Amino acid sequence: MNPLLWIGLALVGLVVVSMVVESLRPKPVAPTQLAWAPTITIQSLDVGECRVRYIRTGTGPTLVLLHTLRTQLDIFQKVIPSLAREFTVYAVDYPGHGWSDIPTTDYTPEYFTRFTTSFLDTLDLRDVLLAGVSIGATIPLLVAAEHNPRVRAVVAINPYDYGQRGADRAGPVAKALFTAAALPVIGETVMRLRNRMVEGKVLEGGVITPEALPSAFREEVFRVGERPGHYQAFLNLIRHMPLWRRAHDVYGRIQVPGLLIYGDHDWSRPAERDTTLRAIPGARMLTVENGSHFLTLDQPEAVIAHLLAFARELRILPHN
Repeated sequence: MNPLLWIGLALVGLVVVSMVVESLRPKPVAPTQLAWAPTITIQSLDVGECRVRYIRTGTGPTLVLLHTLRTQLDIFQKVIPSLAREFTVYAVDYPGHGWSDIPTTDYTPEYFTRFTTSFLDTLDLRDVLLAGVSIGATIPLLVAAEHNPRVRAVVAINPYDYGQRGADRAGPVAKALFTAAALPVIGETVMRLRNRMVEGKVLEGGVITPEALPSAFREEVFRVGERPGHYQAFLNLIRHMPLWRRAHDVYGRIQVPGLLIYGDHDWSRPAERDTTLRAIPGARMLTVENGSHFLTLDQPEAVIAHLLAFARELRILPHN
């Protein structure tokens, strides 16, 4: 038999197997409390036609935290308890992430920017310090570029605005996964065959040491990925990743104070960080030693300290 025919049959068989595997996955149930903070009430909110999970805790000026792609609000678990002593802290799962609804849509920068604007509007949040990590750091900059009157200042931690598939830099497993995900049919097949070991290795590519990833967080991120429709949404997001590079086109419109915080081992390269810094009028940049892309897990105390200092400098918080 023609070798090409054998290869074709093997690929078809793999696709079928992946569909069977996907159909047999158990549907996960959303937790009723946070593993890392059982006393914080999990809330839900309709933002447009999408119901999303969010939390609110603490008292003081308003701080809104936005997570990375393929994670959820729990990525801030090491910083929220301390920040809540000074701020009223909000954190939300984006649509298609965490335990929020998974709409069938294109997960583009414009979509996430509109969602964040709607989230602020729906809760009528004002004088917001808007902060986030990775894509969750790029979104505040895009919202600020639209001169959103609700945003007082932005903190961008390792903003993701620098390449076709920058997450490839998380390591060889991530590179293989994201390369395959970009391909029709193959991407869907690979995603349907996902497993804890592979996804765990991808997450580890965002921290300096695997120990920085709480075991409960690692497990919940995987379980979230078993939700019906989740892998399709994630694939859609990956295939729109090149669009995030266009963020630089609007950074020059930002008029509110901005702080860039990078881990010294972030996926971005020094020249890319400098390009982002130069594009944002009046922005400042800090570098945290021994920190990778998921800086709130790697170096939470440094993130807390820099964020509080920035807020005090702007008189969002009183000086000690």
